[in-house]
Amino acid sequence: MTMADAAATHRAIDALWRLESPRIVAAVARLTRDVPLAEELAQDALVAALEHWPAEGVPANPAAWLTATAKNRALDRLRQLQMADRKHQEIGADLEARQAHRVPDALAELVLREEQGGIADDLLRLVFTACHPVLSRDAQVALTLKLLGGLTTPEIARAFLVPEPTIAQRIVRAKRSLTAARVPFEVPTGDQLAPRLAAVLEVIYLIFNEGYVATTGADWTRPALCDEALRLAHMLGELAPALSEAAGLAALLEIQASRLAARVDAHGRPVLLLDQDRTCWDRQLIGRGLAALARAEALAQQQGTPLGPYALQASIAACHARAERAEDTDWARICALYDALQAVQPSPVVALNRAVAVGMAYGPAAALPLVEALADDPQLASYHLLPSVQADLLARLDRPAEARAQLERALALATNGRERELLQQRLHALPDR
Repeated sequence: MTMADAAATHRAIDALWRLESPRIVAAVARLTRDVPLAEELAQDALVAALEHWPAEGVPANPAAWLTATAKNRALDRLRQLQMADRKHQEIGADLEARQAHRVPDALAELVLREEQGGIADDLLRLVFTACHPVLSRDAQVALTLKLLGGLTTPEIARAFLVPEPTIAQRIVRAKRSLTAARVPFEVPTGDQLAPRLAAVLEVIYLIFNEGYVATTGADWTRPALCDEALRLAHMLGELAPALSEAAGLAALLEIQASRLAARVDAHGRPVLLLDQDRTCWDRQLIGRGLAALARAEALAQQQGTPLGPYALQASIAACHARAERAEDTDWARICALYDALQAVQPSPVVALNRAVAVGMAYGPAAALPLVEALADDPQLASYHLLPSVQADLLARLDRPAEARAQLERALALATNGRERELLQQRLHALPDR
């Protein structure tokens, strides 16, 4: 195999790993009942693939190869642990013999349980295990994005708007805490369910976001991640049918997913919201999203509680979905919804999005001071959309030189290849003066 072939194989393995690693970890975790150990064994399978596939070729079903290799290593580890346990037990020879005969039976029972599955989906088990209360909220979300979303540490750091070493430390400490606490690999029930839901909702939301706008790489979107997040959101809604925010999250993801086909052109280049062909939006997904939003609103009203952040974001998405043309969008309504969102979940990103809506509803002159006020926020220091938005407002105010400077800054911060192309196009479109 040539060096070029080997490089191509490595790229294929990397792409496959990003897509399949959550399922592999989840499948192995059902055997081991230990999520950090399952991830370690899955990584061992990845190393084996990197060693063998460049020379031997990629197998016909590479995902199955990785899963089988990881499971075999899990069974080997379980056998080793059982043997170690027997050596440390001071029991009679008779009992030792019986225990030795029971080893294959115990392993067979594990394999049977793994094959038959359980009541809950493995990936949902993985989410809830990583979102155990023994971990802090930030650690829960970071670990689950690593395990389930297949995101790299730099990608998670960008999602949190914090330094990369901070995320790396969170993930390491989270794994140690799960192991030390012997957290079971299960979906909680009864009174244990409610305290875990908020973190799980956030994780599913962030996984979808990474699929909707990929942080890095050559593709603008990662639809497989969006599909996985949608599936998990539906399952969570079945687990917690009385939770308004579970319905709100499902509504938000359905409506956002309806635009995926229109978000890129035939060459995979980004198409921004106002330029999208709305006839390409999936009306079935929009209908399901609006129905879920109605459920979220009804549940909130029944329980006498205000709409939560996911239902509010779904309401914003619904404003776009209901507009047949971009110019029909009710931007004033969107501004009001962002006001409500900022009240329940204040963040600089929400403030930036609100400024965009203000610019559309009341003009760039009204929005620019709002964006400039965010310039010194440390959370947005490496957030490329801040100078990108500022550049758009400056260009609309006929200040091309300042707009150019902001676009160049955004270009320096952007890490997605397609997004960088889009910024370059905007840069070239500015007048010279």
